[in-house]
Amino acid sequence: MVDRVVTGAHYGLRDWLFQRITAAMMVAYLLFLAGYALLHPSLDYGAWTGLFSGHAMRAFSLLFLLAAYFHAWVGVRDIVMDYVKPARVRLAIYVIVVLALLLYVIWSVIILWGM
Repeated sequence: MVDRVVTGAHYGLRDWLFQRITAAMMVAYLLFLAGYALLHPSLDYGAWTGLFSGHAMRAFSLLFLLAAYFHAWVGVRDIVMDYVKPARVRLAIYVIVVLALLLYVIWSVIILWGM
């Protein structure tokens, strides 16, 4: 009998779907910014601060960043799951990546809302 040690394993449609949803959210945000830049050819500091001063844009930006962080987590987790075989090393990498992503989330909120 094979003794299988699984650390952080997730398989199937759910992970694939999360990757696609987060990618679509990031593309929507980037298309919005590109459209804004095309419609406002003389962008300066005042225009950018005006755009990002509203709560809707801050929330949209935070949603983009959260999607990027989750997208990164699923990608890193899948790569580590495929290529790092020792369970302890894999778990250590997971902990480091999760802590880094949590710090990025906190940092993003501080930047967007100036806390």
